[in-house]
Amino acid sequence: MELSHLFRKRIGFPENERITIFNLGALLEMTAGAIPFENLCTLSGDSNELNEAHLVEKIIHRKEGGLCYDLNGILYLFLKENGLDVELVRGAVYVPDLGGFSPTGRTHAAILLNDDGERYLVDTGFGGNLPLRPVPMDGTEIHSPNGEFRVRKEDSEFGDYFLEMKLKHKDPDWRIGYAFDSRELVENISNLTEMKNIITEHPQSPFNKKPLLTRVTADGSMVLSETSFTYWTEAGVRKEEIDSERFKALAKEFYNIELK
Repeated sequence: MELSHLFRKRIGFPENERITIFNLGALLEMTAGAIPFENLCTLSGDSNELNEAHLVEKIIHRKEGGLCYDLNGILYLFLKENGLDVELVRGAVYVPDLGGFSPTGRTHAAILLNDDGERYLVDTGFGGNLPLRPVPMDGTEIHSPNGEFRVRKEDSEFGDYFLEMKLKHKDPDWRIGYAFDSRELVENISNLTEMKNIITEHPQSPFNKKPLLTRVTADGSMVLSETSFTYWTEAGVRKEEIDSERFKALAKEFYNIELK
């Protein structure tokens, strides 16, 4: 149970508390608060195969964050080690600015949880759009500190379900987050390496051009780029134009990432 111990320590979750559907929301909030969504490794051209050893080194020992396949990859391994019935799935992210799905295709990794005859979508790798709760696959709407979320069953070229969301401080209406396929499961973590390679190399990948660091907290969400820092809270949205020195300082202060 080495991964379980290390992951709990990384996010501050009690060592001996059993993980169930009832405390999974608290675990997801702590994971989102402790481990940022960021693409620094992608920019550096990291070509390591995805496996448990790599993810533990990157996220636990180096205290980095990662993209969906890193974050949901290590969460999947952690939940599995704690006896939960989980599976990995692939999805395609909807890009409002394009009016369609990402040109990179099915490059979003997420988790399905089976619990007591019910099925849930679990995701800690969707940037500022995290549900922070298991989302029932039966269409039930859930409310979390980050907004409202639901899973809708509908066939598309990218699967048989959609995750839909109405983000707090951001969305007046429901919108599609991504489509995913519950029928074609990912056998193991290393099978996500192909997804990682596409995100690293595809000319239209949104993650291989400029630094992006995102974190969701109990009172809002924040996005840091090379030129700006944006923070959404109950009080509204705050945006600051920044330079490279301020970028490094904010990466350290809010994401616990040391940049040279």
